[in-house]
Amino acid sequence: MLSNLRKIGQNLLRRSINTSSIACSDNLFVHRDTPEDNLDVNFQFTSDNLKKAEAIIANYPKGHERAAMIPLLDLAQRQHGWLPISAMHAVADLLKLPKMRVYEVATFYTMFMRKPTGKYHIQVCTTTPCWLRGSDCVVETVTKELGIKVGETTKDMMFTLSEVECLGACANAPMMQVNDDYYEDLTENDVKDILSCLKEGKLPPPGPRSGRHAAEPITGLTSLTSEPPGPGFGLQDALK
Repeated sequence: MLSNLRKIGQNLLRRSINTSSIACSDNLFVHRDTPEDNLDVNFQFTSDNLKKAEAIIANYPKGHERAAMIPLLDLAQRQHGWLPISAMHAVADLLKLPKMRVYEVATFYTMFMRKPTGKYHIQVCTTTPCWLRGSDCVVETVTKELGIKVGETTKDMMFTLSEVECLGACANAPMMQVNDDYYEDLTENDVKDILSCLKEGKLPPPGPRSGRHAAEPITGLTSLTSEPPGPGFGLQDALK
């Protein structure tokens, strides 16, 4: 029996193991100088944003100011439109940290855009609930209407399209996020209407496009459909 086991083990070792190739991108992890993103590109917080930055830092105990790193990076990104390396250095200088510590955080979180981004950043959720409800149609409609693919930006720097994981609006799938606003319960026509408004410089009202207020059942309430009974309902008479 032992000899048979040895033969089986030898045969397994002789077999070639096939693995799929790993597709890697250095977009988020490795800095490469470009005309738009290099150490010579000047970045300084505006006077108003510098006051905001100081107020943010003041929220944290002395000796733990580095905890303000993420909100400061977000502030820098909102000012510049995306996050160049010079903005990361400005944050490091404010927090008196090694620049690498800020770079590690900025390259870890996908919320920080490491290359020029359009005025309207469209993020389409394609995780399972949204996919089951037609997120593929949302992506396809955006690509056709804007003439760009996922990960690309329009030539006029107005729109950037990203495909993202769950944005936490599963009950209102399919949905997409435009900058800070959620647009939910989307149909193909809804997507076209939203993009049309944005092209005209208008901001369409965020939220569900189906008419419901939030995440209540789309077919109407299934509970609490009448006035609740008053105090003491159902109690034995002896306890009243």
